[in-house]
Amino acid sequence: MKRIIITGLLLGTAPAAAQTVPVPAAITADGVPAIPASLAEAVRPYLESRSAGLRDWDPVSRGVLIGTRFGNAAQLHLVKAPLGARTQISFEAEPIAGGEYAAKGDVLLVAKDRGGDEFYQLHRLQEGRLTLLTDGKSRNQGATWSRDGAQVGYSSTRRNGTDSDLYVMDPRNPAATTRMVLQVAGGGWGFSDFAADGRSALVGHYLSIEKSELHSLDLATGKLTRLDPAKQPASWRDARYLPDGRVLVLSDLGSDVMRLGVLDKGQFKPMGPASPQEVEEYALSPDGRTIAVVHNVDGISQLSILDAATGAVKGTPKLPPGVIGGVKIAPWGEIGFSFASATAPADVWSVNPDTLALTRWTESETGGLDPAKNVQPLLEVVKSFDGERVSGFLYRPDPAKFPGKRPVIINIHGGPEGQSRPDFRGATNYLINELGIAVFYPNVRGSTGYGKRFVALDNGPFRREDSVKDIGAFMDMLAARGDIDGGRIAVAGGSYGGYMCYASAIRYGARLKAAQCTVAISNFVTFLENTQGYRRDLRRVEYGDERDPKQRAQLMAISPLTRSAELKVPLLIVTGGNDPRVPASEADQMLKAVRANSVPAWHVLAANEGHGFRKKDNVDYQLLATITFWQDTLLK
Repeated sequence: MKRIIITGLLLGTAPAAAQTVPVPAAITADGVPAIPASLAEAVRPYLESRSAGLRDWDPVSRGVLIGTRFGNAAQLHLVKAPLGARTQISFEAEPIAGGEYAAKGDVLLVAKDRGGDEFYQLHRLQEGRLTLLTDGKSRNQGATWSRDGAQVGYSSTRRNGTDSDLYVMDPRNPAATTRMVLQVAGGGWGFSDFAADGRSALVGHYLSIEKSELHSLDLATGKLTRLDPAKQPASWRDARYLPDGRVLVLSDLGSDVMRLGVLDKGQFKPMGPASPQEVEEYALSPDGRTIAVVHNVDGISQLSILDAATGAVKGTPKLPPGVIGGVKIAPWGEIGFSFASATAPADVWSVNPDTLALTRWTESETGGLDPAKNVQPLLEVVKSFDGERVSGFLYRPDPAKFPGKRPVIINIHGGPEGQSRPDFRGATNYLINELGIAVFYPNVRGSTGYGKRFVALDNGPFRREDSVKDIGAFMDMLAARGDIDGGRIAVAGGSYGGYMCYASAIRYGARLKAAQCTVAISNFVTFLENTQGYRRDLRRVEYGDERDPKQRAQLMAISPLTRSAELKVPLLIVTGGNDPRVPASEADQMLKAVRANSVPAWHVLAANEGHGFRKKDNVDYQLLATITFWQDTLLK
């Protein structure tokens, strides 16, 4: 009899107090009502989907190194054959940010932070254990192997906590080999590639989304040689040495969009067929013979394979509309990448550069649900208040299951140097498929993927609110549709999208039902003063300089906190306690202000997370709280 009673408790026949979702230990749920366990059961399949991302090719087994999550945090796994077993090889409480093998496969280098603080440390992973290679305190990024795998270059703030000086080391003996090779000012420095002889390296200096510099660094003397034409400001990314010593690089020099080309003696010559579309990523094969290029066509990825010697297109693999990332070419020539679409979570694929045959390496679970039943988004294009073309992706519920006009959530991406893409929406599909809520993902001015003119349209404090006005144009478009209920519109967003969430709730509050703002900027001045020092100057270029009196006054004027008395709609605010980008204080001050005005405000704070939640228990609770919020505000 006792056994039967215990089983009943586990199955949910306990007293009413136990029929709610427990709040994870690291989360403080302030103002959030109890979430019924029945909701967790209904949503559960949507919470159990996972994805897989390509990290590297294993030179020993010829398998793929992937990142995926089976426990509470994403870890590294090895897949030795297509659709083979995913063998876990890292076992940490924190997510593993990346992994890359030395050329011979004898060392696997990984990065890990603590609680989302983004102060990444480099480690050597061997037999399931991590060996710390950096100081355990500073922020270390951009680990780049030399061609022979003898050394790694990376940036580190260890000197003063702010400037990203450049270091090299042999991970096999870091104590004896770690040395600074270049002391710099600023946080935008990083390695890009090593010369074949290991004596020099390509390093980039990122100044803004619109401007960067490319240098050659002598690793013995620390001498920098500027490679890009200094009198022609442009963006330079992902530089690689070709076998003949010339530099393959992405740049928007002489163009509105990023193009692949060769930089030689200060001259940039585009490579491959002319295209009006942005090149977002490329990979060069280790032998220097093949290039894989990914173009961005209104958010959809298109992969092309080029002959590195001539620039001629060798082939274009046939893939459905979706998003490609993490392209990596194996030493034996196979081109690997991650691919996601609206109807499939991210998984690892590869293509043979000669035959164009596609191989699927992973097939991630989707909680038992058929992902093919998820809706394909519609690309919607509108003209904003000033005639500027802006666009976004609309995911609509099944009209047979949910007839009539449906509520809609406008979900704004962060960045602002970012872009919403037609990829897999995970648990958001519960809103679409089960609750009948449409979700629209806009790409306001300032988004990437549409050229440098467009990305600069919101720069500085005096043009910042133009992007908020774009949301008004999208709202008009949505309200005019026959399948959208213009009286039930809500807004959501994270990071910069969180600022947009607050700002939209203020400007368009009379047209909105609610707002869900995650790791959001509430006051540009306090944000710039309190964000981590290594990124402060880079953010000043985008938003404005709070040290300048005129800019400071405008930054204050456009800050949501300044106009918090005008914010009347219910709020759900989500915060990471360790967020190095948008400190938790940004949420604290906004909560205090809106609650003083009697605005209903829920707050989900995770003490062990940073700029967005990554641990499954926290992610699940956040999603369940968000669904409850929409049920209470948008569906009533």
